[in-house]
Amino acid sequence: MQIEPQIRFRGMEPSPSVEEVVRERIGRLERFHDRITSCAVLIEAPHRHGQQGRLYRVQVNLTVPGAEIVTGRPQQDEHAHEDVYVAIRDSFNSAQRQLEDIVRKMSGHRVKAHPETLRGKVARLVPDEGYGFIAGQDGREFFFRRESMTSDQQWLTLAEGAEVSFSEHEGEQGPYASAIALV
Repeated sequence: MQIEPQIRFRGMEPSPSVEEVVRERIGRLERFHDRITSCAVLIEAPHRHGQQGRLYRVQVNLTVPGAEIVTGRPQQDEHAHEDVYVAIRDSFNSAQRQLEDIVRKMSGHRVKAHPETLRGKVARLVPDEGYGFIAGQDGREFFFRRESMTSDQQWLTLAEGAEVSFSEHEGEQGPYASAIALV
């Protein structure tokens, strides 16, 4: 972390054991994003509720380049939050999920890329062997198998010269097509 985290207590006495747990949870967050620029944690025990104990609220404010995370909105009737450590756990778990989402979006490598849908015409067909070739609009030729058709019925009606849409892939022996459908 680039600056010292701020840990504040409101409506309760500061507790070294609570502060230690908060610092440990902040350390865990740093494993997900090494450029946390600020962190402020507010541990609050607002007031007593009738026959219930105190309902603790833990607000975590994190700032990373390009994003800000705020957790710990007041929850009504969250009896588990009568324990300050449960409130800390829930708020930091929420911050961790949001931080993971931010990292995932920024890195882009975990987002599945869908191949572009291309168009072409069936150039050659070898029905007895169950394969053929598609001439793409850019002049390249794509190999395909019968199993790559979107339905068996389309394979039965397929003929040379038929217009098709398909997804392009790169194989060991050159480009091939999948998800082939008649246009």
